[in-house]
Amino acid sequence: MFYCTEYESPLGTVVMASDGEYLNGLWLEGQKYFADSIKKATKKEMIENSNLSVFVLVKKWLDDYFAGKKPATDTLPLKPLGSDFRQRVWQILCEIPYGKTITYGEIAKRIAKESGKKMSAQAVGGAVGHNPISIIIPCHRVVGTNGNLTGYAGGIDKKIKLLSLENVDMSKFFI
Repeated sequence: MFYCTEYESPLGTVVMASDGEYLNGLWLEGQKYFADSIKKATKKEMIENSNLSVFVLVKKWLDDYFAGKKPATDTLPLKPLGSDFRQRVWQILCEIPYGKTITYGEIAKRIAKESGKKMSAQAVGGAVGHNPISIIIPCHRVVGTNGNLTGYAGGIDKKIKLLSLENVDMSKFFI
């Protein structure tokens, strides 16, 4: 069984999902692949429950984040649902420092080096795009090799707002 709640953010409504213990999903309302991993895990609807302790923790984290603080993600019980490959990509995303960016190609090279297998930036892009815990697992910090602000399931306008909130120098990027 999965539970859900909503959070009103400066970017609009955020929907969260939990198995009761872990945060399994966090999406901007209307984003691409909205609740996709939860829908695949269960054929039932999520049940509203705003009182779960995990939701209280995540809402505090989001309050701090949107206030311009740099909250640590390792304090949150995260458990995104996905393949081993996607899990590895999301783990790398969690290692991107606040206010910094990385390219899809850099992630692909890192995974190729670790696995000894060729890896494409497009495959990484697919995993990044299906990130089920937006903002906290910072897929907005991934950019194209040439500075293109491509590929954010929540919308490029929201990606720009998140990077700007983190004081990223936006002059080197384009759409």
